[in-house]
Amino acid sequence: MQRKKKVFQPRRRPPQPRPQENVQRRPPPPQARAPQQRRRYMKAFAETRHYQKTTELLIPRRPFARVVKEELQRYCAGLRIQALALEALQEAAEAFLTSMLEDSNLCAIHAKRVNIQLKDIQLARRIRGDRS
Repeated sequence: MQRKKKVFQPRRRPPQPRPQENVQRRPPPPQARAPQQRRRYMKAFAETRHYQKTTELLIPRRPFARVVKEELQRYCAGLRIQALALEALQEAAEAFLTSMLEDSNLCAIHAKRVNIQLKDIQLARRIRGDRS
């Protein structure tokens, strides 16, 4: 039994009444309009603007403290760290990461890309002269 090939038949729309030329058309009331969909990247822009205005730390304190204490124990067992020193270390780490990501973003823009790639970070570090 062979199948019959379906032939594409476009749907015919009923004829729309033409507006009269002398009658002015009003826009629909605000409640009747469909809500505009926000683009995907608008949330990212809003977050960027929010974090640029604030001064709080971006990395949560507890996980950062845990990582620092683990690394401290690897090198010198039994050492403790003051809360103020931990806060200063977190400030410095976030400042370094922020400036590194800004430089790598410039490298990505120069390459006519939007996303940061590993090669952008490597190029930014090489231009800066970082040795680690």
